[in-house]
Amino acid sequence: MTLKLTTLALSALMAAGPAMADLVFPDLSYRTGPYAAGGIPFSDGYNDYFTLVNERDGGIGGVKARVIECETGYNTEKGVECYESTKGEGALVYQPLSTGITYQLIPKVTADGIALHTMGYGRTSAANGKVFSNVFNYPANYWDGASGVINHLLEENGGDLNGKKVALVYHNSAYGKEPIRTLEELGKKHGFELSLLPVDHPGQEQKSQWLQIRRQQPDYVVMWGWGVMNQVAIQEAANIRFPMENFIGVWWSGSDHDVIPAGAKADGYKAVTFHNVGDDFPVFDDIQTHVVDKGLAAGAGDQIGKVAYNRGMYAAMLAVEAAKTAQEIHGTAEIDAAMMIDGMEGLELTAEKMTALGMQNFGPAFNVSCENHGGPGLVGVTQWDADTQTWSLISGFNPTDSEVIGALVAEDSASYAAENNIEERCN
Repeated sequence: MTLKLTTLALSALMAAGPAMADLVFPDLSYRTGPYAAGGIPFSDGYNDYFTLVNERDGGIGGVKARVIECETGYNTEKGVECYESTKGEGALVYQPLSTGITYQLIPKVTADGIALHTMGYGRTSAANGKVFSNVFNYPANYWDGASGVINHLLEENGGDLNGKKVALVYHNSAYGKEPIRTLEELGKKHGFELSLLPVDHPGQEQKSQWLQIRRQQPDYVVMWGWGVMNQVAIQEAANIRFPMENFIGVWWSGSDHDVIPAGAKADGYKAVTFHNVGDDFPVFDDIQTHVVDKGLAAGAGDQIGKVAYNRGMYAAMLAVEAAKTAQEIHGTAEIDAAMMIDGMEGLELTAEKMTALGMQNFGPAFNVSCENHGGPGLVGVTQWDADTQTWSLISGFNPTDSEVIGALVAEDSASYAAENNIEERCN
C-alpha cells in the first residue's frame, strides 16, 4: 500500500480533478415480511447516514455516495439475486443483514473481489482475515456475543456458574445455531448446564419451548432471535413469570420493537451490544438538521435513537470511514472495490475520530488488519426500562473469552480453507 496522504493534500488532489462517479453502497434491505420490524429501522439508519454525509460534507472525499436498495425479504435466494443485480453498479461493500445470505455470498464476493461486511453476524470465523480475504465482521461477532452473555452471568454470580442451568432459545437457522458451540465450550469451562430450545421460522409459536422452560426451571434464558420471534419470546417469558433480569438476548434480540409489545412485563430484560444506545449524540442532531428537516429521511424520521436505527447508522459510518481510509491509502477519491478492501483492512477507529464524528463513546475504538477482520470483540450489556421506554448501557465494552473464541475461529477457518483450497495470506 502507498503512503497515506495528508487530508489537505488529498482534498487538493480531489478538487483538481473532473467530476467523479458516485461511490456505490448497496443496501440489501428487508422492509417486508416477518423480519421487517428490524429491517426497516436498520435500513433507515443506513440510508440516512449516507444522506447526511452527502448533505453536510459534500460526499466522501468530495464524491457523493449512492445507496442502491434492493428488497430481500430476509430470503436467501432473493438476497443472492440482489447481489447479482447490483454488483455491476460499482458496488464497494455489501451488508446483507442476514447470516443465510452471508453464507451464500462469501464465495461470490471472494471471486468478484468485493468486500462483505457482516457486522455482528454472518460466519463468525470470517474474523480470520488470513483465510477470508474479502469478509469482515468487526467490531464483534456472534461468538463474542455468546461470551459476553456468559461474562455478564459470571459477574452476576461472583465469577461462579458451576451447577447453574442456562437455556438457549434460538432461531432454528444458521443464524440461531451460531452460538451453540461457543456456549457448549464455555459450559465445560465454567460448569453450567446448557439446554437447547430451537424455534422454527418465523417464531410465532413458542408455547412448547416455554412450557419446557417452566418445567426445567433454568437459572437463565439466553435468546438468539430475530423479528417476531423476540416479541413472542418476551411475552411467553412474562406469561410463565420468568424473571426478566435473568433473560438476556444477543444484540439482534435487543431492540425497542422487541420489548414494547409486552409493556410493563418486559421491564428488566437485557441484551448484549457492541454499540451504545439512545439519541444523546451530536451526530443525531446533524441527521435531524441535514436529513430529516430537509425531507430527505429514508423513513418517517421517528426512529432516531432506536436500537436498530442506530445500528444501521453505525454500519454506514464504518463503511464511510473505510472508504475515506481507502482514498487516503491510494491517493484518489475514485476508489474501486479492491481499494475499498484495503480501506477496510486499514481502518483505524480512534476515540478522537469518534468524537469528531459526533459519536463519542458510541462504540469502542478499534483497528482492523489483514489478519484480524473481526475487531476487538468488546461487548457491553443493555437493559430495558419499561417505565421510561428506554434502553440503558449498564456495563462498559468488555473483552470476551479470546482463548475459547480464538480456538474456535482457528478450527473453523482452517476447515473452510481446506475445503476450498485456500492458502493463508498476510505473510
